[in-house]
Amino acid sequence: MFGPHLILEAYGCPKELLADMTLMSQALDAYPAKLDMTKIMPPYVFTYHGAVEDDWGVSGVVLIAESHISIHSFPEKGFATLDIFSCRDFNVDDAIEYFAQIFKPESYEKQVLMRGREFPRSLPKAATIVQAERERLSVNAV
Repeated sequence: MFGPHLILEAYGCPKELLADMTLMSQALDAYPAKLDMTKIMPPYVFTYHGAVEDDWGVSGVVLIAESHISIHSFPEKGFATLDIFSCRDFNVDDAIEYFAQIFKPESYEKQVLMRGREFPRSLPKAATIVQAERERLSVNAV
C-alpha cells in the first residue's frame, strides 16, 4: 500500500489562532520534524476572502518528501481541517496532539484512509500483482 491519509476536522478552535498566518506557518514548518518526515520546501500560507463575508480563512501547505501536510481554517466559524498524506506510516495520535496543542479545538473528528492499497513498492511486486489479477480475470471469464 502507498500510505495513510489523516483527515481531521476540528471544531471550536479560537478565532485568533485560526486567523494567525504566522502561527500556521510556524506549525507547518515544524510539523514534518515532529512526525519524523522530510520537509522539502518552506510552508506556503495565505489568506482567502470569499464572496460570503464569514467564509474567509487561512490555508497552508508544506510539501514533504513523503507527500504533504495541509491546514485550512475558517476563523469566523471556529473550524479547521488538517490533512496529512504520507507514503509511510506515522503516529496519527501524535499528529493530532501536535495540531490540538496549537489550534486548541473543543472537539474533532478524524478519518484515516489507507491509500494506494495495490501500490507496488517494487517492479517484481508489481509483476506479481499484475499476474495475479490476470489469472483472476481469466478464471472469472470461464
